[in-house]
Amino acid sequence: MDLMRSLSPLILLVFSLSLASATGVFNVKHKFMGRGRSLSDFKAHDAHRHSRMLGSVDLPLGGSALPTEAGLYYAQISLGTPPKSYYVQVDTGSDILWVNCVECSQCPRKSELGIELTLYDIRNSASANMVACDESFCSELYGSVLVGCAPNISCQYSVTYGDGSSTAGYFVKDSLQYHRVSGNFQTTTSKATVIFGCGAKQSGDLGSSTEAVDGILGFGQSNSSMISQLASSGAAKKMFAHCLGSVDGGGIFAIGHVVQPKVRTTPLVPNQPHYNVNLKAVEVGGTVLQLPTDLFDSGSVGGAIIDSGTTLAYLPEAVYNPVFNAIRSSQPNMKFQKVPDEFLCFAYTGSVDDGFPTVKFHFENSLSLMVYPHDYLFHYQDDLWCIGWQNSAMQSKDTREMTLLGDLVLSNKLVVYDLETQVIGWTEYNCSSSIKVQDGKTGAVYTVGSHNLKSACSLEMSFSVLLLLAVMMLNLIC
Repeated sequence: MDLMRSLSPLILLVFSLSLASATGVFNVKHKFMGRGRSLSDFKAHDAHRHSRMLGSVDLPLGGSALPTEAGLYYAQISLGTPPKSYYVQVDTGSDILWVNCVECSQCPRKSELGIELTLYDIRNSASANMVACDESFCSELYGSVLVGCAPNISCQYSVTYGDGSSTAGYFVKDSLQYHRVSGNFQTTTSKATVIFGCGAKQSGDLGSSTEAVDGILGFGQSNSSMISQLASSGAAKKMFAHCLGSVDGGGIFAIGHVVQPKVRTTPLVPNQPHYNVNLKAVEVGGTVLQLPTDLFDSGSVGGAIIDSGTTLAYLPEAVYNPVFNAIRSSQPNMKFQKVPDEFLCFAYTGSVDDGFPTVKFHFENSLSLMVYPHDYLFHYQDDLWCIGWQNSAMQSKDTREMTLLGDLVLSNKLVVYDLETQVIGWTEYNCSSSIKVQDGKTGAVYTVGSHNLKSACSLEMSFSVLLLLAVMMLNLIC
């Protein structure tokens, strides 16, 4: 289907972002922020996520799709008629939108995040319809009409992850409520019909009450993702962006064409399930490291993965060691100690930006990614600082060959994903500021700023925000 046909005006979804009030080590990790997490929790989250990224998928969701737990933030979306609210994780590493359903016997009933969970019931929505196995959506997922398919038999999905957890259920077509951007800081309410998974059975951590939400909102590349469905229907362009702030945890999430600031891009590696790019060189303190020429060969390891759902940054041992040694050589008298969380830490007073070198990644098309000392070094306690770079060879076997760049390097940068032209790009940006977006139908450019829909400052602060299907601005000032 032609995704470049006439597009409707910019749209948005109203949702809430929940954070705790205390300051965390990585305050961009909204799910963990202020919840008394240790540094090892971040490593555990990443290892758990990576095992899911490389797990097996029973249903080939559009030839892509390895649903994963984002762990960063979650949204409150509205589904059905009359609309009901559901909390879902926003994840760039998975493809489908799914929520737990009323017939689920192993779904979580409560969450330690302080949110009220809701089970979707197709019978309570006047606009809901079950997706049958003989419909085009289902046959395209499988590549053909399923053997044994008959009218009125539902199109089912089943995903098994590398850590043993799983989700299974069937697909439903129902109304998604959104707001169309009609001018500068102006919106009107509208609706779109989307197909999403109705989770009938969860296992492992997906069925646990710890930090549970109602489902996952995937922003992957496959045709089954919500962004692909909206683009195919002409409701939005197949592009989005995010900007994760490290100062107050705020940021931007955008669906649509961001026209300001301008962002330089690099090609996505073809035929990869995640957002992979070709990494050409690594520079530390102005010196390009001498690395094996085939280290970042996309044909062998799929390039470097850009993943906002990963907390830290993981480098192959052949990259990690030179980077670590170059950083250490800037402070030759530095003595390392391991804290209980197994991070390498050291005592230091003064500005880390003045005492340590920047790390710069070079990608295809002359796109670079600058990582400052205050990004890859974090304050542990008193005068103790720790290094955030991780040696992927020392993690699980699944990450051994990965160059995986997470929030450690993505914070305070606007990252743009253009799936129509298969490029990704970024630029340094103040994630608490506004951006400009273009109406895909009229060509008009609108300035969209942060919106404070609700204020609930407490030990469990809940910040209301707008997810724009042109741009989502997070207002985190309470």
